[in-house]
Amino acid sequence: MAKVTFLGLGAMGAPIARHLAAAGHDVTVYNRTRAKADAWVEQHGGRAAAGV
Repeated sequence: MAKVTFLGLGAMGAPIARHLAAAGHDVTVYNRTRAKADAWVEQHGGRAAAGV
């Protein structure tokens, strides 16, 4: 599947990134609050980017 980087895990970003990960895409996420990105990765897999 495709490698996807998603910026922002707010009300819209988190569900979209989750669906992409569930579909088998290799998802990297970034959020200005690193803890939120780390929590997302722990729950859904993928990886968190340190910066943009």
